[in-house]
Formats: sequence, C-alpha cells, structure tokens
Amino acid sequence: MGREGARTEVLGEDFAERRARAREKLDAVDPHKLPGGVEVDPKRRDWFEAVYALAEDDPAAVPWAHLEPRPLLEDWLAAHSIVGLRALDVGCGLGDNAEALARAGARVVGFDLVERAVHWARERFPESEVDYRVADIFNPPKDWRGAFDFVHELYTLQALPQSLLPDAARALASFVAPGGMLLVISRARDDHEEVDGPPWPLSRKDIEALAVDGLRLALLEDIPASGDLARHWRAEFRRDEAGA
Repeated sequence: MGREGARTEVLGEDFAERRARAREKLDAVDPHKLPGGVEVDPKRRDWFEAVYALAEDDPAAVPWAHLEPRPLLEDWLAAHSIVGLRALDVGCGLGDNAEALARAGARVVGFDLVERAVHWARERFPESEVDYRVADIFNPPKDWRGAFDFVHELYTLQALPQSLLPDAARALASFVAPGGMLLVISRARDDHEEVDGPPWPLSRKDIEALAVDGLRLALLEDIPASGDLARHWRAEFRRDEAGA
C-alpha cells in the first residue's frame, strides 16, 4: 500500500469526502476566487482565519492538514542532518512538519498566522518540545532576524498571490542565519502556464526569485508527478558564513 492509501486507511474513508465538502465551502468564501478579491483581503488573513473557524475542529476541513509530515520533507530529512540546529517552520498549521523537524534533532520554532492553528497544534502535541507561536510572516518578531540555521517553508508561498511573493521572499531570507539554509517545497508549474488559483503553484522564476538579500539557490529539484503527488519543486537556498 502506498503512502496516500495508507493515510486514507488511518484517517477513515470519509476523510476525503469531508475535505471535498469543506473545500467547496472555503472556495465560496474566498475573496480571491472573485473579481476584486485581492483588494478585499490582500494578505489572505481573513480567509486563513475563516478556514480554522469553519473547520470546527475537523482536520479534514483544513486543506493543508494531513496529520502526518509531508513526504517530500520526510525524504529530505532522511538524507540530511539537522541535529542541534535552530529551525523555523513557516506556517506550521497543525504541527506535523514542525514535529518531524523536532524528531530529526532540531530545536524548532513553529509559527502560524492563525491563533486557532497554533492552539490546535499544541493540543495535538501536548508533550512537544516545539515552541509554537502566533506570528505574521510579513511582520515577524525582530529577534528572529538572522536567528535560524534552518528555515522550512512548505505550501505557504503557493497560498499567496503573486504580488506578495517579493515581500515573502525577503521575510524568509531575513530569518536565515550566516551559514544557514532555507528549504522550500511547493507545487510546481511551468513559467508560462496559466493557473486558476488559489492555490497558485510556483514557477521556476518564482523559485529563483527567492534568492534575495544574500541567499543563493544551491539546489533546485523538479520532482515529477507520481501517484497522488503532483509535480513539485524542492529548493535549497544557502547563506554564506559571515565574512566568507
């Protein structure tokens, strides 16, 4: 049995059905699905809040909640060591990816814009060593600047409109300490491929544009679709040691 099949068995046969019904409701209240929506909710804050409010404690109603770490992160962790690193999980949601980073030996801060998401993660992992916090990527705590050896971003960028990507790129870069790295995992599209989002899979140009403020793109994997997994990018960005 594959990963997706095994996950369905664990979560229950109706999980996918509940998710599909919730997705319809969320699309109906998403301003970005309507003309002029960018002006109504430019940073998607209201919609992210609505996701958790409408979920009513059902993880199936949170589109990015899978109740396990994402496979492309797990595969990466299996091949790399982050033991002892201070790590930041961006848009932690219900906490599964942050917990995977902690199990891999990192000292993890996981943050989300939505307070309910952070509380839910704490409820799911009451004995966790992850420091779960409420924070805004566009207005983060000042002491996070250059504070993390490893920054992990999965699916947050693809939930943002194109106009916000430059600001998000600068925010992500600001977290990375000298000698540190940023790992970005996102659904992928061709540069000239039209998409009807949200979400908006990232193009190669979008990924390359994350190399700002001293970050350099060290590795970009174009991972083809396989089974239930869509085509993805997995990109590593690095910051040189100070004075190097």
